[in-house]
Amino acid sequence: MDGPGDGRSAEEVLYEARKALYVMVGFIAVIWAVQVVNWATDYRLSNHFGIVPRNVGHLGDIVSSPFLHYSWQHIESNSGPLFVFGFLAAYRGVRKFLMVTLIITFSSGLMVWFAQGNSNTVGASGLVYGYFSYVIVKGLFDRHLVDVLIGCVMALSYAYLLTAALPGVPHVSWLGHLGGAIGGVLAGWLLRERGAAALAAGGGGGQPLGDGGLSDTKILPEPAKTGGRKSAKGGSLPGSPRSDLLKELDDLGL
Repeated sequence: MDGPGDGRSAEEVLYEARKALYVMVGFIAVIWAVQVVNWATDYRLSNHFGIVPRNVGHLGDIVSSPFLHYSWQHIESNSGPLFVFGFLAAYRGVRKFLMVTLIITFSSGLMVWFAQGNSNTVGASGLVYGYFSYVIVKGLFDRHLVDVLIGCVMALSYAYLLTAALPGVPHVSWLGHLGGAIGGVLAGWLLRERGAAALAAGGGGGQPLGDGGLSDTKILPEPAKTGGRKSAKGGSLPGSPRSDLLKELDDLGL
Protein backbone atom coordinates (compact mmCIF):
# COMPACT_ATOMS: atom_id res chain seq x y z
CA MET A 1 0.00 0.00 0.00
CA ASP A 2 1.35 3.40 -0.94
CA GLY A 3 2.53 5.93 1.59
CA PRO A 4 1.24 9.45 2.11
CA GLY A 5 3.06 10.93 -0.85
CA ASP A 6 1.90 8.35 -3.40
CA GLY A 7 4.47 9.60 -5.91
CA ARG A 8 3.17 13.19 -5.86
CA SER A 9 4.96 16.19 -4.47
CA ALA A 10 3.52 18.21 -1.61
CA GLU A 11 3.06 21.15 -3.97
CA GLU A 12 0.90 19.09 -6.33
CA VAL A 13 -1.28 17.81 -3.49
CA LEU A 14 -1.73 21.32 -2.09
CA TYR A 15 -2.56 22.66 -5.56
CA GLU A 16 -5.30 20.06 -6.08
CA ALA A 17 -6.60 20.58 -2.54
CA ARG A 18 -6.84 24.32 -3.17
CA LYS A 19 -8.80 23.71 -6.36
CA ALA A 20 -11.10 21.31 -4.50
CA LEU A 21 -11.74 23.97 -1.87
CA TYR A 22 -12.68 26.52 -4.53
CA VAL A 23 -14.96 24.04 -6.29
CA MET A 24 -16.86 23.13 -3.14
CA VAL A 25 -17.20 26.74 -1.99
CA GLY A 26 -18.53 27.60 -5.44
CA PHE A 27 -20.96 24.67 -5.42
CA ILE A 28 -22.33 25.60 -1.98
CA ALA A 29 -22.68 29.22 -3.10
CA VAL A 30 -24.64 28.15 -6.20
CA ILE A 31 -27.14 25.96 -4.34
CA TRP A 32 -27.73 28.70 -1.78
CA ALA A 33 -28.27 31.28 -4.53
CA VAL A 34 -30.75 28.91 -6.17
CA GLN A 35 -32.45 28.45 -2.79
CA VAL A 36 -32.98 32.20 -2.47
CA VAL A 37 -34.68 32.32 -5.87
CA ASN A 38 -36.62 29.16 -5.08
CA TRP A 39 -37.86 30.56 -1.77
CA ALA A 40 -38.79 33.89 -3.37
CA THR A 41 -40.98 32.06 -5.92
CA ASP A 42 -42.72 29.82 -3.37
CA TYR A 43 -40.48 26.88 -4.32
CA ARG A 44 -41.74 26.84 -7.85
CA LEU A 45 -38.37 25.61 -9.09
CA SER A 46 -38.55 22.54 -6.88
CA ASN A 47 -42.07 21.78 -8.09
CA HIS A 48 -41.12 22.05 -11.75
CA PHE A 49 -37.60 20.60 -11.79
CA GLY A 50 -37.75 17.80 -9.22
CA ILE A 51 -37.71 14.07 -10.01
CA VAL A 52 -41.14 12.51 -10.47
CA PRO A 53 -40.97 8.68 -10.62
CA ARG A 54 -41.48 7.13 -14.07
CA ASN A 55 -42.39 10.47 -15.62
CA VAL A 56 -40.46 10.78 -18.86
CA GLY A 57 -40.86 14.54 -18.82
CA HIS A 58 -38.95 14.68 -15.53
CA LEU A 59 -36.16 12.31 -16.54
CA GLY A 60 -33.84 15.21 -17.33
CA ASP A 61 -34.49 16.66 -13.89
CA ILE A 62 -32.09 14.07 -12.51
CA VAL A 63 -29.41 16.69 -13.20
CA SER A 64 -31.27 19.69 -11.77
CA SER A 65 -32.71 18.15 -8.59
CA PRO A 66 -29.44 18.19 -6.54
CA PHE A 67 -29.42 22.01 -6.76
CA LEU A 68 -32.94 22.37 -5.34
CA HIS A 69 -34.36 22.09 -1.83
CA TYR A 70 -37.78 22.42 -0.20
CA SER A 71 -36.88 24.49 2.86
CA TRP A 72 -34.12 26.36 4.61
CA GLN A 73 -33.77 23.52 7.08
CA HIS A 74 -33.40 21.11 4.17
CA ILE A 75 -30.49 23.00 2.59
CA GLU A 76 -28.84 23.67 5.96
CA SER A 77 -28.79 19.98 6.85
CA ASN A 78 -27.20 19.11 3.50
CA SER A 79 -24.64 21.90 3.19
CA GLY A 80 -22.23 20.85 5.96
CA PRO A 81 -21.80 17.17 5.01
CA LEU A 82 -21.83 18.09 1.33
CA PHE A 83 -18.87 20.44 1.78
CA VAL A 84 -16.85 18.04 3.96
CA PHE A 85 -17.38 14.89 1.90
CA GLY A 86 -17.15 16.76 -1.39
CA PHE A 87 -13.80 18.28 -0.47
CA LEU A 88 -12.40 14.92 0.66
CA ALA A 89 -13.61 13.36 -2.58
CA ALA A 90 -12.01 16.10 -4.68
CA TYR A 91 -8.72 16.95 -2.98
CA ARG A 92 -6.69 14.44 -5.02
CA GLY A 93 -8.02 15.61 -8.37
CA VAL A 94 -10.90 17.85 -9.43
CA ARG A 95 -11.17 16.28 -12.88
CA LYS A 96 -11.81 12.84 -11.42
CA PHE A 97 -14.18 14.43 -8.90
CA LEU A 98 -16.38 15.74 -11.71
CA MET A 99 -16.69 12.21 -13.10
CA VAL A 100 -17.51 10.93 -9.61
CA THR A 101 -20.23 13.57 -9.31
CA LEU A 102 -21.82 12.54 -12.61
CA ILE A 103 -21.85 8.86 -11.66
CA ILE A 104 -23.43 9.59 -8.28
CA THR A 105 -25.97 12.01 -9.74
CA PHE A 106 -27.26 9.48 -12.26
CA SER A 107 -27.11 6.55 -9.84
CA SER A 108 -29.14 8.40 -7.20
CA GLY A 109 -31.50 10.06 -9.66
CA LEU A 110 -32.30 6.91 -11.61
CA MET A 111 -32.95 4.99 -8.39
CA VAL A 112 -35.59 7.60 -7.49
CA TRP A 113 -36.99 7.81 -11.03
CA PHE A 114 -37.63 4.07 -11.23
CA ALA A 115 -39.44 4.05 -7.89
CA GLN A 116 -43.18 3.85 -7.35
CA GLY A 117 -45.43 6.80 -6.44
CA ASN A 118 -45.99 10.42 -7.42
CA SER A 119 -43.57 12.15 -5.06
CA ASN A 120 -41.41 15.05 -6.19
CA THR A 121 -37.83 14.56 -5.00
CA VAL A 122 -35.19 17.28 -4.78
CA GLY A 123 -32.06 17.87 -2.71
CA ALA A 124 -28.32 17.28 -2.65
CA SER A 125 -28.54 14.43 -0.13
CA GLY A 126 -27.95 11.86 -2.88
CA LEU A 127 -24.59 13.54 -3.54
CA VAL A 128 -23.88 13.62 0.19
CA TYR A 129 -24.29 9.86 0.49
CA GLY A 130 -22.41 9.28 -2.74
CA TYR A 131 -19.39 11.33 -1.67
CA PHE A 132 -19.56 9.69 1.76
CA SER A 133 -19.32 6.16 0.36
CA TYR A 134 -16.70 7.22 -2.20
CA VAL A 135 -14.46 8.66 0.53
CA ILE A 136 -14.76 5.42 2.51
CA VAL A 137 -13.83 3.07 -0.35
CA LYS A 138 -11.45 5.02 -2.58
CA GLY A 139 -8.46 4.51 -0.31
CA LEU A 140 -8.95 0.75 -0.51
CA PHE A 141 -9.32 0.76 -4.29
CA ASP A 142 -6.39 3.16 -4.89
CA ARG A 143 -4.22 1.65 -2.12
CA HIS A 144 -3.57 5.04 -0.52
CA LEU A 145 -2.83 4.75 3.19
CA VAL A 146 -3.87 8.32 3.97
CA ASP A 147 -7.21 7.88 2.19
CA VAL A 148 -7.84 4.60 4.01
CA LEU A 149 -7.37 6.38 7.35
CA ILE A 150 -9.62 9.25 6.24
CA GLY A 151 -12.28 6.78 5.16
CA CYS A 152 -12.16 4.99 8.51
CA VAL A 153 -12.51 8.26 10.42
CA MET A 154 -15.43 9.39 8.26
CA ALA A 155 -17.16 6.03 8.54
CA LEU A 156 -16.93 6.08 12.33
CA SER A 157 -17.87 9.74 12.66
CA TYR A 158 -20.87 9.71 10.32
CA ALA A 159 -22.13 6.14 10.65
CA TYR A 160 -25.51 7.51 11.70
CA LEU A 161 -26.09 8.68 8.12
CA LEU A 162 -26.57 5.09 7.04
CA THR A 163 -29.87 4.90 8.93
CA ALA A 164 -31.42 7.36 6.46
CA ALA A 165 -30.53 5.03 3.58
CA LEU A 166 -32.89 2.36 4.92
CA PRO A 167 -36.61 2.10 4.12
CA GLY A 168 -39.17 3.38 6.58
CA VAL A 169 -37.72 6.82 7.36
CA PRO A 170 -40.61 9.33 6.98
CA HIS A 171 -40.30 12.28 4.58
CA VAL A 172 -36.89 11.08 3.39
CA SER A 173 -36.01 9.71 -0.05
CA TRP A 174 -34.13 6.66 1.20
CA LEU A 175 -33.91 5.38 -2.38
CA GLY A 176 -32.05 8.54 -3.39
CA HIS A 177 -29.67 8.06 -0.47
CA LEU A 178 -29.14 4.39 -1.25
CA GLY A 179 -28.65 5.12 -4.95
CA GLY A 180 -26.10 7.80 -4.10
CA ALA A 181 -24.17 5.45 -1.82
CA ILE A 182 -24.13 2.77 -4.52
CA GLY A 183 -22.94 5.35 -7.03
CA GLY A 184 -20.07 6.37 -4.74
CA VAL A 185 -18.82 2.79 -4.46
CA LEU A 186 -19.24 2.31 -8.21
CA ALA A 187 -17.29 5.51 -8.92
CA GLY A 188 -14.50 4.41 -6.59
CA TRP A 189 -14.19 1.12 -8.48
CA LEU A 190 -14.50 2.49 -12.01
CA LEU A 191 -12.11 5.42 -11.43
CA ARG A 192 -9.55 3.60 -9.29
CA GLU A 193 -5.90 4.19 -10.12
CA ARG A 194 -5.01 1.38 -12.52
CA GLY A 195 -1.26 1.63 -11.87
CA ALA A 196 -1.69 0.98 -8.15
CA ALA A 197 -3.98 -1.95 -8.88
CA ALA A 198 -1.45 -3.43 -11.32
CA LEU A 199 1.39 -3.12 -8.82
CA ALA A 200 -0.76 -4.74 -6.14
CA ALA A 201 -1.54 -7.65 -8.45
CA GLY A 202 2.17 -8.04 -9.18
CA GLY A 203 3.09 -8.29 -5.52
CA GLY A 204 4.14 -4.68 -4.98
CA GLY A 205 7.52 -5.06 -6.68
CA GLY A 206 9.19 -2.89 -9.27
CA GLN A 207 7.61 -1.74 -12.50
CA PRO A 208 6.85 -4.44 -15.07
CA LEU A 209 9.20 -4.54 -18.01
CA GLY A 210 6.37 -4.02 -20.48
CA ASP A 211 5.73 -0.59 -18.95
CA GLY A 212 9.25 0.64 -19.38
CA GLY A 213 10.48 -0.56 -15.98
CA LEU A 214 13.84 -2.10 -15.27
CA SER A 215 14.49 -5.63 -14.07
CA ASP A 216 16.50 -6.33 -10.95
CA THR A 217 19.41 -7.84 -12.95
CA LYS A 218 22.55 -5.72 -12.69
CA ILE A 219 24.85 -5.55 -15.71
CA LEU A 220 28.50 -5.25 -14.72
CA PRO A 221 30.92 -3.42 -17.00
CA GLU A 222 33.27 -5.61 -19.00
CA PRO A 223 36.92 -5.52 -17.89
CA ALA A 224 39.24 -3.51 -20.09
CA LYS A 225 41.01 -5.57 -22.70
CA THR A 226 44.82 -5.51 -23.07
CA GLY A 227 46.52 -5.43 -26.39
CA GLY A 228 49.11 -8.20 -25.66
CA ARG A 229 48.95 -11.90 -25.01
CA LYS A 230 48.17 -13.30 -21.57
CA SER A 231 51.11 -14.15 -19.30
CA ALA A 232 51.35 -17.56 -17.80
CA LYS A 233 53.26 -16.16 -14.82
CA GLY A 234 51.14 -14.98 -11.92
CA GLY A 235 47.47 -14.23 -11.69
CA SER A 236 47.46 -10.47 -12.16
CA LEU A 237 44.52 -8.81 -13.85
CA PRO A 238 45.05 -7.80 -17.48
CA GLY A 239 45.96 -4.16 -17.92
CA SER A 240 47.56 -3.80 -14.43
CA PRO A 241 51.21 -2.56 -14.04
CA ARG A 242 52.35 -5.98 -12.85
CA SER A 243 50.88 -7.76 -15.86
CA ASP A 244 52.61 -5.30 -18.18
CA LEU A 245 55.96 -5.97 -16.46
CA LEU A 246 55.48 -9.74 -16.68
CA LYS A 247 54.62 -9.41 -20.35
CA GLU A 248 57.85 -7.52 -21.07
CA LEU A 249 59.91 -10.12 -19.19
CA ASP A 250 58.16 -12.87 -21.10
CA ASP A 251 58.98 -11.18 -24.42
CA LEU A 252 62.64 -11.03 -23.38
CA GLY A 253 62.60 -14.71 -22.61
CA LEU A 254 63.18 -14.23 -18.89
